[in-house]
Amino acid sequence: MKAYGAAVATVLMLGVTSAACAADLVETARTSGSLKTFMQAAQTAGMADKLKNSGPYTVFAPSDSAFKQLPPEKVAALLKDKEKAAQLVAYHVIPGAVTVADVKPGKVQTMQGSPVTLTSDNGSVTVENAKVIQSDLKADNGVIHEIDQVVLPPE
Repeated sequence: MKAYGAAVATVLMLGVTSAACAADLVETARTSGSLKTFMQAAQTAGMADKLKNSGPYTVFAPSDSAFKQLPPEKVAALLKDKEKAAQLVAYHVIPGAVTVADVKPGKVQTMQGSPVTLTSDNGSVTVENAKVIQSDLKADNGVIHEIDQVVLPPE
């Protein structure tokens, strides 16, 4: 009987541990350490809650160094303008959880409404001209792929 009780306790502990380790897209992006600017834009846009509480989504998130390729005044203006930040963030998010291995080349609709073109060549994936530099950061409600450029939505 003691063995049974110990087994139940172990299963319960494992269940608690799994749930405690689970992370949504926002937490996964924050712990990556290199997506701070993108997450700041998501916060400004009011989209962080959506990325936290719904999905699944695939996020092609520009790295902090990708944002540094843009003029500083453009980034500063973007991070202050809720509408522009929302357009930018939504243009980097597609519905469904798509790993790099599952990327199908072609156009795919973004949350922003405009399509982006995905390419896949021997495991190398691009979104428009931005290369995926860190792939398959899995979250409970989707997956994040870090990209090396900010892809600007059509105006």
